Amino acid sequence: MVDLYNSAYGNFADEAYRQVRIEAYGHDLGQTSWVTTEESGEIPRSLGLTDRSNVLEIGCGSGFYAVQVAEKFGCRLLGVDVNEAGIRNANQLIAGKDVASRLRFEYCDVSKPLPFADESFDAVFSNDVLCHIPNRLEVFREVFRTLKPGGRFLFSDALIVGGIVSHTEIATRSSIGFYNFSPPGENERLLLLAGFRVLQASDTTASAAQISQRWHDARIKWKKDLVAAEGQSGFDGVQSFLANVHTLTSERRLLRYLYRAER
Repeated sequence: MVDLYNSAYGNFADEAYRQVRIEAYGHDLGQTSWVTTEESGEIPRSLGLTDRSNVLEIGCGSGFYAVQVAEKFGCRLLGVDVNEAGIRNANQLIAGKDVASRLRFEYCDVSKPLPFADESFDAVFSNDVLCHIPNRLEVFREVFRTLKPGGRFLFSDALIVGGIVSHTEIATRSSIGFYNFSPPGENERLLLLAGFRVLQASDTTASAAQISQRWHDARIKWKKDLVAAEGQSGFDGVQSFLANVHTLTSERRLLRYLYRAER
């Protein structure tokens, strides 16, 4: 197992990690996903966010992106995650800021029933997170329950099987945590079973191929600092993971899709 997330969030403020994010994505939004800067900018518009929106982000990580969304669109936003270092960092980001009145971060295991009332949110989004969570149909049903009628749900899944993948490649791709791999069309099927109307399913595999390569190469430039933080085996493990993601996505044996659905 490779400790990617605790390192990324626990060392979030370190200059080496900040520079790696900038070189991988072109802009620092605290990312650890395959979301491009362009996709990050499009998500709030796809969800139709306004200053009257009440929004849930599942898997908020460092919280940096949620802060950007809340500041730009004036919405109320709740970010949840199971990574305690990420939640701790996210709450530190908003301490003393005006946006804190509209933004909060909480620990939450979304594999269990969501601790929110029916029809609480106008929009829910999740970037490359749901593949980590078991019982996807139940997760979709909980999202559906907590969305208001007409509310929108947007998420991405980078583990759609598009070709032959060996057991060693699956092991390396899964080295940073629990993962579910799924066949094409499965997310659409489960969304419909949960009651959603599927609006869009977009192939964004090229984004994962591009970002994984940039992330891998940027880490090489900052190897000394990263090894000091992660240890040599930790550094090597993340590099192997990123190289694996690039190979599988560039060869389209694993695909990434972005989904948009409506209650």
